[in-house]
Amino acid sequence: MRKLFWLIVLVVLGGLAWIRLAPSDPAVWNVDPQVTADQDLAGGVRRRIPGGETSFQALHRIILETPRTEVLAGSPGEGRVTYVSRSKWMGFPDYTTVQLEEGELELYARQRFGQSDMGVNRDRVEIWLSELYREE
Repeated sequence: MRKLFWLIVLVVLGGLAWIRLAPSDPAVWNVDPQVTADQDLAGGVRRRIPGGETSFQALHRIILETPRTEVLAGSPGEGRVTYVSRSKWMGFPDYTTVQLEEGELELYARQRFGQSDMGVNRDRVEIWLSELYREE
């Protein structure tokens, strides 16, 4: 029974380590958001807002000011950026891609692990957009 306990502990710790340390392949995550309409999804959110290069630069700065968030790939100058935001305690990664497309910014925020993000990505994107609108 004692061996089973330690095996379970080892499996759980290994899983947590994988969540924290798993590599993020830009080819998988830095892709066209394909936003056709605003959508709230079980594991993320899609938004489309009016904005050009100036709005993209401002949003980029706002996103990078978010704790535990960094660029995975791209840049505003390239027209697409994917960011990784990690949860505070467990380090779960969420990916947000922002793309400038014909005078509009497309945002696609989604989780990597699990079935539902419990609205975390929607809330994060809404905070970013409210800060952007305050600046404009």
